[in-house]
Amino acid sequence: MSVQNSGADALFILLGAIMILAMHAGFAFLELGTVRKKNQVNALVKILVDFAVSTIAYFFVGYWVAYGVQFYSGAEVLAARNGFELVKFFFLLTFAAAIPAIISGGIAERAKFYPQMIATALLVGLVYPLFEGMAWNQHFGMQAWLKSAFSEEFHDFAGSVVVHAFGGWVALPAVLLLGARRGRYMKNGAIAAHPPSSIPFLALGAWVLTVGWFGFNVMSAQTLDKMNGLVAMNSLMAMVGGTLVALVMGKNDPGFVYNGPLAGLVAACAGSDLMHPLGALVTGGVAGAIFVQMFTWTQNKWKVDDVLGVWPLHGLCGAWGGIAAGIFGLRSLGGVGGVSFASQLIGTLIGVAIAVIGGVVIYGLLKKLVGIRLDPEQEFEGADLSIHKISSTAERETSW
Repeated sequence: MSVQNSGADALFILLGAIMILAMHAGFAFLELGTVRKKNQVNALVKILVDFAVSTIAYFFVGYWVAYGVQFYSGAEVLAARNGFELVKFFFLLTFAAAIPAIISGGIAERAKFYPQMIATALLVGLVYPLFEGMAWNQHFGMQAWLKSAFSEEFHDFAGSVVVHAFGGWVALPAVLLLGARRGRYMKNGAIAAHPPSSIPFLALGAWVLTVGWFGFNVMSAQTLDKMNGLVAMNSLMAMVGGTLVALVMGKNDPGFVYNGPLAGLVAACAGSDLMHPLGALVTGGVAGAIFVQMFTWTQNKWKVDDVLGVWPLHGLCGAWGGIAAGIFGLRSLGGVGGVSFASQLIGTLIGVAIAVIGGVVIYGLLKKLVGIRLDPEQEFEGADLSIHKISSTAERETSW
């Protein structure tokens, strides 16, 4: 590889890393707009500190677990090829840090701060890289076995399963172990409404995530010569499909409308390099339907207080995306081919299983050892004042 080419590749993947870094602002504002006003500061601080903890955990442990790469050589070695390997770490870190950012929305308004930081370090340092290495770096023979058994490996171009489904399924046991917010579900069967505190901030978060997602998906090629506009087109079509279906099924509810494109984009990640745009449109539309229906059932029928609906949005739509790649990626349905439905299904189930086990073990141990939930008084007061000693508008602090 020439110096010029390596420099262009380093810039390409660096721009992708920066776009995905910006997506973490989207996670923050999506949560800020959804939670009640007394928990807005906590949403902002938690996402930023989660990213910092993720960086340390991934730098010292996680990246080595997934790819066998460490950074203990001299700077002159690290800077070779215009530092491509370093910006590749930065790029993949932004994926890893999405795991706690996803979980954050599910456990909002009642989770202790520092136990969640411990969970972040363990998830990003050990659990997520375990499956990342299996799916993207041939660890433990999973891909070789799927290839021999079903002719094709498990394909997840940009992380429908590796990132999104994984984060969503880790979040589920965390949400269940925490329990519902106090006062959310009454003993008489009534459900207390906790409406979003700010639809504009919710919408801003969704827009930031949507724009950054084109870096998430397109830049997953990692080098310029592998970049393909089909990925961008399919991401666009899936986004639109998710939006329109969520609009109709959600009966114009802005919370559903603004999560619709996210559902479509989650599902498009795995097969965005394989599908025909019409296949991506259907994939996104189905994801929009999954989110609206399952969010409604989760909150109202099953009484699982997943505040931002991260299990239906990321866990279920991500799993659907992994499976959809094995359907709409087939040549018979207009796709590029080179994919097996059986491999997609099995690979998705393996990712889900590791995520659930990891979530149960980590949050179960933390609950037993240090506790993971604010006490009733702190929760009533709100995470902003209880944890950060200031509210989002400081009205109490500045009033005379």
